[in-house]
Amino acid sequence: MNKRVEEAINEQIEKEAMSSQFYLAMASWAENNGLNGTAKFMYSHSDEERFHMLKLVKFVNERGGKAIIPATGKPQKEFKDLVNVFELLLAHEIMVTESINNLVDICLQEKDYSTHNFIQWYVSEQLEEEALARTVLDKLKLIGGDKGGMYMFDRDLENSAIQLAPAMTSGSSI
Repeated sequence: MNKRVEEAINEQIEKEAMSSQFYLAMASWAENNGLNGTAKFMYSHSDEERFHMLKLVKFVNERGGKAIIPATGKPQKEFKDLVNVFELLLAHEIMVTESINNLVDICLQEKDYSTHNFIQWYVSEQLEEEALARTVLDKLKLIGGDKGGMYMFDRDLENSAIQLAPAMTSGSSI
């Protein structure tokens, strides 16, 4: 495996691990603040980010490289409110998208077209992640301070998290 590409993927492995921890911290915060639907949604996304990391680990190792399993720092544990959670989430996903785009660029510079092809899945995934965060933020802004609206929002997130979990495991191979 091309060493420059391997290093870049290992950096991405660390970002995916950090993403999983970030979502996990948000899930815990939500659960401790009575937002059980949001917590389920965040727990599911934490698992999804870990899956993204594992997929990269296996790819590197199967190509003859050496995947590095990173230690991660402690994620933020307190948040101002739910809007703040999703604003931070969107900013984080934008940072991950930039990292994926950088990885694509490195693959092209190094003429590593098979890795470039593999990474295209992550490019598509990031489009979905950013769109989801923006949609959730738009809904939260519509709700404003309405407690009934917040209750319905949290319940809707719980239902979407329940639907996300089976989709993640069916047909997905690591």
